[in-house]
Amino acid sequence: MPSTPLSPEREAEAQKLADLIREATADDFLRLARMLLSKDEQHTFGQTELDVRDILLRAGAKAYQTFLAQKKTATEAPA
Repeated sequence: MPSTPLSPEREAEAQKLADLIREATADDFLRLARMLLSKDEQHTFGQTELDVRDILLRAGAKAYQTFLAQKKTATEAPA
């Protein structure tokens, strides 16, 4: 899915958010890398696939939480 080009201000925000997401998910991706490297060819699929999916879903949830946390702090007036 192609992304819409952002204004320079929004691109700067995107870069900041990407940094925050990287920080929030670093442990998940390190865990993923360690797990994949610890498997031999016989154990690359099956349960490993499910474990990979779980790690990625957890990382995605952290990314979304990070995004939402930024939205909450950006609010100037009460809802």
